[in-house]
This record gives sequence, structure tokens and C-alpha cells, in this order.
Amino acid sequence: MKRTLEQWLAYQQQVHPRDVALGLERVGEVYRRLAPGRPGRQVAVVGGTNGKGSTVAFLEAMARAAGLRVGAFTSPHLLRYNERIRIDGRDADDAALVDAFERIEAARGAIALTYFEFGTLAALLLFAEAGLDLAILEVGLGGRLDAVNIIDGDVAIITTVDLDHQDYLGPDREAIGAEKAGILRAGKPAVLAEKDPPSSVLRRAYAIGAFAIRGHSDYLIDDLGAEGWRWREPGYEIVLPNPGLEAPAQRGNAAAAIAALRALDLPVSDEALREGVRDARVPGRLQRQPGPPERVLDVAHNPQGARQLAEWLAANPRPTVAVFSALGDKDIAGIVGPVAPHVQAWHLGPITDAGPRGLPVAELARRVAEALPDAAVQPHESQGAALAAAAAACGPDGRVLVFGSFHTVAEALAAR
Repeated sequence: MKRTLEQWLAYQQQVHPRDVALGLERVGEVYRRLAPGRPGRQVAVVGGTNGKGSTVAFLEAMARAAGLRVGAFTSPHLLRYNERIRIDGRDADDAALVDAFERIEAARGAIALTYFEFGTLAALLLFAEAGLDLAILEVGLGGRLDAVNIIDGDVAIITTVDLDHQDYLGPDREAIGAEKAGILRAGKPAVLAEKDPPSSVLRRAYAIGAFAIRGHSDYLIDDLGAEGWRWREPGYEIVLPNPGLEAPAQRGNAAAAIAALRALDLPVSDEALREGVRDARVPGRLQRQPGPPERVLDVAHNPQGARQLAEWLAANPRPTVAVFSALGDKDIAGIVGPVAPHVQAWHLGPITDAGPRGLPVAELARRVAEALPDAAVQPHESQGAALAAAAAACGPDGRVLVFGSFHTVAEALAAR
């Protein structure tokens, strides 16, 4: 009897003893056995600490607005695994995923693959068979040793480099940057979206002869106030609407996507760029749900993401009660600290489906209270209880901010 998609996903969790096992030898060998061919006529690889999912969404929306056939591989998902693999804006269906997993299982033999490696190979199989003009691959963790890096991209984007996953990537921006720069390729364009990327990223680009395209240097972003903003480089400029995605960083993410598309020389018109900037959406990125009370959902799960969230909260003041959770290996003090000045009370819920990375709610409360000794911090036995208590506490004119882990945001989305 064929396994269902849910059975396949449960099985994959058992095949490899660790959730994360960086390295390209195992997944690369299975990919060679599968021999699916190129995932798309052009391939964009997107890495970075924050902004990857939004940048993928801008690339996808712009290219689709131009009439191109586009595939996007992202992770993690929020509500359904199928969200990770999209072709022409549609999530892969269960049957396609099951068929891909069956072929991967037959090819791998005795080679153990992680859950993420199974998904990466499934995306590459489905994309290769879909006749894509553009395949967009989001790096899962780091870059150099991430499964996505078995593919040579025609363009690479590094959105930001900041502190996250230090156990795997290194203790500081320079070490983390060196890992993320592993997606760059000799003679290929590399869009570096940050104004001041780590020197390790620049050294890697220059050492291998990648064509570095630097944000705020090789292309510029001009604020035009109510008229929107302008993207420009020598010999070309375009006035664009403000992104439909609200975070302050989204202009930078959209700008990096434009730079990548222009480096690929794909037939994308100015109108398609405008339409993509305006229409791109990603669940869980400052996603607003009407109330009362209004809910704002954001997957800010590291200090840089929290600083960006705090910037938005400062620009949109309103009485705010937070529902927060985080995994045990996260810098909880670094996440709650920037947001704290904009929050009147904290309601904490447990993450129950994260395995060993989960954190008992009592320990989460201890860490939050230690970081914010003057804050009102209340733990709850479930996310549902935390959401209900926050809604009652803020009143109809207030705002419930749900942020932290993808797990936290996913539960809030499922509850509506």
C-alpha cells in the first residue's frame, strides 16, 4: 500500500537520527542517481539570515507577472508541507510529492537523508519536469553545506547576515557570512543586499570571481515619499509602488529581487516589476488580521528580525499585548529586548511539536522575565490559552502581536 504524504513525512523524521546534518556528499550522491536535469532554464538561489522568504516572493511575483513559468522552493512551511514547493503559484499536490518521495527512496539505497534533504530533492525533481523559465531555491540553513547548494545558481542573493544558528554557522557575522557566501559561483552575479555585508562575503566573491552587485552601491534605493520609491543603476531607473509587504526591510528585499532579475536578463517589463512589488505576499510576515482586536503575526525569531519588527511597531503605535514563543536554542533576550518598549504585557505559550528544540513554557517564562525584569509575563498551558488571554487583555482597541517561532505563528493562523 502506498504511503500517504503524512506517512512519508513521519517516515523521513526517522530515517536520519538528526534534524540537521549539514553536508553535500549524501544528498549530492542521491541527486546524481536521480539525474533529474536542470531545475529551470535560469536558477536563482536565495540565502541570508532574514528576508529570504520575502525576496523569493518578490522574485516569484515579478517573474510571474511577466508571464514566465516559475517554481519556488521555500522552508519552513506554516500550515501545510505542500507550501514548500510551488509551481506557477500553486502548491504541489500530495500525489506529486508522494511520487517524488518514492523515487528518492528508491534511489537513495543505504544513504540516510534528512527531512529537509528529502524535500529539496523533491523540489528539484518536480521543477525539472515542469519546464520552468525560472527556479527559485531558498537556502534552509547557512549556504555552503546546505542541501540547496548542490545546484549551481545563475544568480545568488544574500539578503542579510546576522546572528542565528551559531551552533552550526559560527559565533559572529564574519563566520556566518563565510558560510552563506558558499552559494556564490565563479563568473556568476551575486546580489549582496546589505549596505555593509561582512568582509568574509566580499572576500569570497572576489576570490572566486563572482560578479558582486552591491545594494546601496551598484544599485540605489530612493525614498519618494507618497509616490513610492525609485530603484536605479547607471543607465536605468524605475519608480515603484510601496511593497504590499509592510516591514521596513521590504524595499530592500524587493530591490535585491529586481537586481537579480536584471542580472539574469530575463524578459521582465517595468510594469511586471511594479506589479510584483505591489502584489507579493508571504504569510506570517507582519501579516495583519482584522479584529477586534487586530492581530499582527510575524515570524521574527532572531535579534535582527526582532529589531525590524520593533521598527515597524514604533512607526505604527498602538496598545499592544504580545503572544510569544521561541525554540530553546534561540537568543530569547535578543529577541524580546527590541520589542519590549512597544509591548504592555506578555503571554507565553509552549511549542509542542519541535522535538528536542522545544522549550517548556516555565523555562521560557523564566528567560523572558530575566531579560525583561519589569515586564508583565504570564505563561499558559497552550498557545490557544495565550491567544485568548492576550485578546481579553488588550481590549477591542488594542493589538495582539503574535511573534517568535514559525510554530507560534502557524498555530495562530490555524486558530482563525
